[in-house]
Amino acid sequence: MVYKFRVILDAEDDVFRDIAILEDDSLEDLHNAIVNAFGFDGMEIASFYTCDNQWNQEDEISLFDTGDIAGEQKIMSDYQLSEILNKGNTKIIYVYDFLNMWTFLVELAAIEDVVAGETYPETIFSHGEMPMDAPEKDFEADMKDDIYGDFEDDFDEEDLDMLDGGENFEDYGFEENWN
Repeated sequence: MVYKFRVILDAEDDVFRDIAILEDDSLEDLHNAIVNAFGFDGMEIASFYTCDNQWNQEDEISLFDTGDIAGEQKIMSDYQLSEILNKGNTKIIYVYDFLNMWTFLVELAAIEDVVAGETYPETIFSHGEMPMDAPEKDFEADMKDDIYGDFEDDFDEEDLDMLDGGENFEDYGFEENWN
């Protein structure tokens, strides 16, 4: 069978590629197809991340073994596409070049029969121009509200003043030239 993926650059402008690849090819083969489809040089590290239906990132599957014990961690070449993706689980996240964080949403759009004479993987459709630089990511989100609640509203600088009340560092057991 042939898996047909839509690979979308996570950006404001619509930039995507449709890729056809065999179901028993590896995640590394899909990585190479994405690199070629988007015109990268392939010299940077990359990872896939499993995710839920709302694109919430879960487990990392890296290009290289980055674990503490060699061979203990499974990598892209260890997974066939059909092991990770199917009709019930159609989404995966791909990140290329961790310095620039090119992030792609990869979705299995169709599973079809192999067409005789076709070579796979193949970029079957391209839309949009790749920007020169990776899109900026907003990592702030709404964490302040989720983690800190109303802390910022109740914050008073006097709460953090260790020297308030005439104390000095000698009271804490520090000497002036401690090193």
